[in-house]
Amino acid sequence: VELVESGGGLVQPGGSLRLSCAATGFMMDFYAIAWFRQAPGKEREFVGGISRTARTIIYDDSVRGRSTISRDVAKNTVYLQVKDLALEDTAVYYCAAARITVPTSKDNEWDYWGQGTQVTVSS
Repeated sequence: VELVESGGGLVQPGGSLRLSCAATGFMMDFYAIAWFRQAPGKEREFVGGISRTARTIIYDDSVRGRSTISRDVAKNTVYLQVKDLALEDTAVYYCAAARITVPTSKDNEWDYWGQGTQVTVSS
């Protein structure tokens, strides 16, 4: 079971990006998927999550309204798209998976984690 994030990089303030979370070794459609992030010197925080069926998608207040989480069953991949990026969005972004019905913001309820992808917002 492996999750691999990609799509991070250096982005200017106001820009956008799309992160990918690809799964190998299991079918993502049996799992809820979440995105978390951890900025330097700060605790890991929940960004958002999507249920197995994609009927439930939740976002943290910090990204709600400028983020979209989606899943592509054929590609076994979940995406996080974020626009209007600000300096405070700089962090390592992680995806996580768990066989739960709906996503939760509690990181101890997620079973599998990726290695993370760095997002740096800077001019």
